[in-house]
Amino acid sequence: MGTRRAGGTERFEMPLEPESIARLRVVIARLSRGLRPTAAAAGSLTSSEVEVLSAVGRRGPLRLSDLASLAGFNPTMLSRIVAHLEDLKLLRRLGDESDRRVSLVELTSAGRSLHDRVRSERTGVLARELADMCPAQRDAIVASLPALEELAERLLERGAGEATRADRRVAR
Repeated sequence: MGTRRAGGTERFEMPLEPESIARLRVVIARLSRGLRPTAAAAGSLTSSEVEVLSAVGRRGPLRLSDLASLAGFNPTMLSRIVAHLEDLKLLRRLGDESDRRVSLVELTSAGRSLHDRVRSERTGVLARELADMCPAQRDAIVASLPALEELAERLLERGAGEATRADRRVAR
């Protein structure tokens, strides 16, 4: 049963107890940590650099401000990461035709190749682990994907909004 909030959106009562929410947070963090190390990027990139490369690989050419929100980095840190990835010839900056003040970043062919290897490696790790699980567990994970995707989008949107508000406070 939902309740109305300001702005006309509907909010559902939380049937989960704090312990279940904490377990979900821990599971997500452990999954993320388990997928971070990759042989494809070992020794050449930090996990933060791999995350930036992956974000650009998934979304295509991105404005730096959008990339900062998507990857969860502050602009100063992101500038350093992008500069390093440019030095390694994995990313390149582009001008935005519609707004010359805006800079976009995209993968180079070497960046695309590395992104594809990292993605394939991470997918392979998951595929092997899922293959060892019983069918009912795999089905439960697959059934939960739409809800987890929705949760991820909400968290990204919330994070982007908070970053924008924080940037405005700093600018004042």
